[in-house]
Amino acid sequence: MKESNQDILIPEIIRKKRDGLELTTEEIRYFISGVTTEVVTDAQIAAFAMAAIFQDLDSRERTDLTLAMRDSGEVLQWREWGLDGPIMDKHSTGGVGDTVSFLLAPILAACGGFVPMIAGRGLAHTGGTIDKLESIPGYNTAPDVEHFQRVVRQYGFAIAGQTANFAPADRRMYATRDVTATVEQYGLITASILSKKLAAGLGSLVMDIKVGNGAFMRDLSSARALAQSLCTVGTHAGMPTIALLTDMNEPLANSAGNALEVKEALDLLSRRKSGSRLEQVTLDLAAENLVLSGICDDIVLARKQAQAALDSGQAAARFEQSIHAMGGPSRLVDHSKPFESAEVIRPVLVPEQCTGKWVQSLDTRSLGLAVVGLGGGRTYANQPIDHRVGCAEWLRPGQMAEAGNALAIVHAKSESDFEIAARRIQQAYTFSEQVPELQSSVVLERLTV
Repeated sequence: MKESNQDILIPEIIRKKRDGLELTTEEIRYFISGVTTEVVTDAQIAAFAMAAIFQDLDSRERTDLTLAMRDSGEVLQWREWGLDGPIMDKHSTGGVGDTVSFLLAPILAACGGFVPMIAGRGLAHTGGTIDKLESIPGYNTAPDVEHFQRVVRQYGFAIAGQTANFAPADRRMYATRDVTATVEQYGLITASILSKKLAAGLGSLVMDIKVGNGAFMRDLSSARALAQSLCTVGTHAGMPTIALLTDMNEPLANSAGNALEVKEALDLLSRRKSGSRLEQVTLDLAAENLVLSGICDDIVLARKQAQAALDSGQAAARFEQSIHAMGGPSRLVDHSKPFESAEVIRPVLVPEQCTGKWVQSLDTRSLGLAVVGLGGGRTYANQPIDHRVGCAEWLRPGQMAEAGNALAIVHAKSESDFEIAARRIQQAYTFSEQVPELQSSVVLERLTV
């Protein structure tokens, strides 16, 4: 006989998982309901997460946990909006100079897709999409749901921050995991990411799993394990999901810092610049999205369609329309007047002893922390951000360090901040007499169920 909720006890759920037993769907949903209503205490959340660390969650448990967390709050419904194309999105695990969202969303919209992107803030050394958007004067990152959905319908995409109504159980679970050394558990990470994407009402999802010294996943084996979990659970939850593993042993864009990254995205959308690592990854993710969602049947043709949307200016037009509808200025792509500049903009020159040598490698995490140290990221919760600061025009692996070359251009609010950032940047570089072997592609692998 099936047990009723009255027969389920929170301590027994924790005990079962602690002892390596499989939790039922009912037990998982009951636990998450208790997290949402605060019947479950912070101590019990911590105990459950630690039990998952040691005993893991199987694929079915991960799927049940994801769906329970999705259902802990509002789930966007799109049927009544009469969209004439598929609903899709991507999610990145975070890196330095990851400005993909500002290019990918309008490209997909120009190709006939709809992208309701619920984004986050910066974490540790990585930048956050919402922080970058807040460098655009007037942009509203917290619109009401109806306005958000209206912009998606009219222009094909909108980007906003997570509200308290989306997967609230995840918000509480993550806050506890963050201070109890239980963040690094693939099942819990999977449920945290996918519950919010499912709450946005997506039909399909492409994951961008960053790998390398500037990523949270530093090696391929751990990245593959997380990617497989995300693809399996997302697909089993009714949202077909695939993953690309992409290189993060150097910054993706040529800049890192909130306003600087937005301006770089504008340069790519306007075609003032082209051919960067950022553009390559964006087009590969766009092609995967177009095939997975059913807009295109062939990956080669999908990439050509995405490239055409970018080159024709259609993506730029969609970007301007959506940004303006969310409170930002009109005709943003053609100029950068809305953005203020930092007080100190100076190059960090190649050290004399390194002249004539090749850049062998970068400590990308240290470069990200240099931006944080300038005030472009947070070292404590709710810390204000200086959107003007950051670094740009990195000297990259495989390039020769010549006299007078800059390792990077630093945008700082003071001379003392510049000096601290300069030291961090210099320490992040490794030089060699030998030409380094480089990755032939930013995309390392493709994984699916």
